[in-house]
Amino acid sequence: MKKYFTRSMGLLLFLVVIWGLSWSIYKMALDYTPPILFAGMRSFLGGALLALVLLPTWRRIKWRENWQAYSISALLNAVLFYGLQTAGLEHLPGGLFSVGVYFQPVLIGIFAWLWLGEKMTLFKISGLLLGFSGILVISADSLSGSISITGLVMALLAAFSWALGVIYVKKIGSRVDSMWMVALQFLIGGAVLTAGGSVFENGSDITWNVPYLIGLGFGATFGVPIAFVIYFHLMNHGEASKVAAFTFLVPLIAVLAGAVFMEEDVTGTLAAGLVLIVVSIYLVNRRPKAAPY
Repeated sequence: MKKYFTRSMGLLLFLVVIWGLSWSIYKMALDYTPPILFAGMRSFLGGALLALVLLPTWRRIKWRENWQAYSISALLNAVLFYGLQTAGLEHLPGGLFSVGVYFQPVLIGIFAWLWLGEKMTLFKISGLLLGFSGILVISADSLSGSISITGLVMALLAAFSWALGVIYVKKIGSRVDSMWMVALQFLIGGAVLTAGGSVFENGSDITWNVPYLIGLGFGATFGVPIAFVIYFHLMNHGEASKVAAFTFLVPLIAVLAGAVFMEEDVTGTLAAGLVLIVVSIYLVNRRPKAAPY
């Protein structure tokens, strides 16, 4: 148990770093590409790369039995989540939009209680709300500007879609091969997003320079296949709400990465937000004391 705990903590920290760095990397790349095409291409390439690695085990796909599961997962975790995320960033400041998206761990806690039968304790509820408060504090300095209702709705729908997609994958985890689930959801979802981007955006607007290629390459390797294989592996081997609580750390890493790579300001609110998030993770993962005999 201790060995798995250590291994799972290592994977969680690696995942948080990947997703935290991705905000600055994608933000840099989006200056040179239409958003939906970028989301679609990195999703499709990531799914294709993972499928290529998995090709010797293609019999595990069982397409006839599982095509509906792959399609639903692709809709929730790729088309809606990535589509709403990239389109919504054009309507809201990044800080405010991230607050909406990272309401996802709270939703996962609720959905896991309703549909997976996970225990919902007072400590867990308090921890999830405290973690979301930490996101609000960290993002406070970037919440200026007019608030677009459209953008806010997109952010919350992205969080809802992501949370629902994660719970769905965990619920059907015994029916499908988890690795092929990741590969096919992004192959299908990436193809849909790329097709949609080709209709509503102009591919000639892509500037094939170093920042764009770094963003596309990072997304097609670390950001999509590696990150989601780790995430769904952790979800399938632990309580969804406990794993999701660690994603509260992603905006913290994103702010630090923005300070290092994008020369963005770091303020005292970062430390306050970090304290709230650390306490949040402790509360969500806290085990209740055994009753005395």
